[in-house]
Amino acid sequence: MRSILVVTKDKDDYRIIRKCHRSAYRVDLAPTGDAAFTMLHHRRYDYLFMDIDLLRSSQTGGVKPALQALWQVFPTLEIVVLCSQEEIREAVMAVKAGASNYLSYPLNPPEVKYVTESIDETVLMQSELDYLRDQFWQSDSLELIRTKCDGMKAVFGKIRSVAPTKSTVLLIGETGTGKGVLANLIHRHSNRNDLQFISVHCGAIPDTLLESELFGHEKGAFTGAIRRKLGKFEIAKGGTIFLDEIGTITPSAQIKLLQILQDGTFQRVGGEETIEANVRVIAATNTDLKKMSEQGLFRKDLYYRLNVFPIEVPPLRQRKEDIPHFVDVFLRRMNKFNAKAIHHVHPSVLEAFEQYDWPGNIRELENLIERAYILETSPILKPESFPSELFEAQGLAPSVSVDTKWSLSEVRKEGLKHIEKNYIKEQLIHHKGKIKDSAKASGITTRQLHKLMKKYAIRKEDFKSSSA
Repeated sequence: MRSILVVTKDKDDYRIIRKCHRSAYRVDLAPTGDAAFTMLHHRRYDYLFMDIDLLRSSQTGGVKPALQALWQVFPTLEIVVLCSQEEIREAVMAVKAGASNYLSYPLNPPEVKYVTESIDETVLMQSELDYLRDQFWQSDSLELIRTKCDGMKAVFGKIRSVAPTKSTVLLIGETGTGKGVLANLIHRHSNRNDLQFISVHCGAIPDTLLESELFGHEKGAFTGAIRRKLGKFEIAKGGTIFLDEIGTITPSAQIKLLQILQDGTFQRVGGEETIEANVRVIAATNTDLKKMSEQGLFRKDLYYRLNVFPIEVPPLRQRKEDIPHFVDVFLRRMNKFNAKAIHHVHPSVLEAFEQYDWPGNIRELENLIERAYILETSPILKPESFPSELFEAQGLAPSVSVDTKWSLSEVRKEGLKHIEKNYIKEQLIHHKGKIKDSAKASGITTRQLHKLMKKYAIRKEDFKSSSA
């Protein structure tokens, strides 16, 4: 139970404050400033309602030094100044000096209750604003969950099984494989889907700030902690928290996370209050946590708590059949927010994508598409808009893979097919899928062109711009 200390000579004022907070707070009385200091040393109080005359007389030099002296010893205190009508100006100065609010005599019960509630809401709102500011540009898209890959179908099957449960999930996969999207998907299909989903990139937060970000801190917990801040676990409020790059967290943060997973409680940095955390944890890693735990780099007991339901996410090089879909998603997304209409990628680019190893996975693919989109001036993403390394590394000058078991005539035949196919594609690209124009430029009839397109499984729809 949270607690309030009322410092006043008027017991009627004390009774009003106590009555307003009877159900949710313990409310104690101190008749003098000295008595208040003694009680503050023996019990932790969340709020201090103090008469401005007693505040002034408790320390020399006025109200502001008195407030500073209190916070130096009791940094977590939220202080409300009690004053007469004539002292309101001084009370306002106290608020400017850091006091949470003031109340004027005679005390009005609704105003008393409102002040306490508003302080609580301000603390919560500020913490949520901090979170939203961090998350503004992060927008994981669930459009990316479609797949033709058997390995990913197995992943989605596991997600369907675990999503409705309370179990902790560990997503294992290389950087850029979409683990954040999958975590969001688990949340959306859980019984917590109407509550908060909070994503934390543990590797991007400095070690010195990580515990504060995750668990919050009290006012005065460290240099610069000028107010109480709620951590991500507290803001989640019954929802889901996603901890990306969990293998990077500090040993002390590991201990606190273990406490949450074991008994569902934690303490803010610099605080003594035990806070319940009804939060589902989804963690992700691109490192071998088991190996790290065996090497003493990660707590074994925490690893076992996190590894309740592991899901391995395949890299993009093992699901290349999904690349065309990803490209389509990224282009539609970019068209939505830009004054362009690019709907297709040059066939030779798709071939390069097929042969590329994708060390950066889906994120690398998206970045390449975005770069090309910015540079491209035509209705189709051409090779010239992509880094030359994408093609050079794959040996993609017009070439064809050969088998040494083939005869020379067979190699020549395959080479001719390859050149012929690319030539037809280039003509269709140049003429935006118009059969008559493409055939004329090629020196053949439309019937011959149709026959060649059927032979090489080429569709004219793939070469038409949105404006055609």
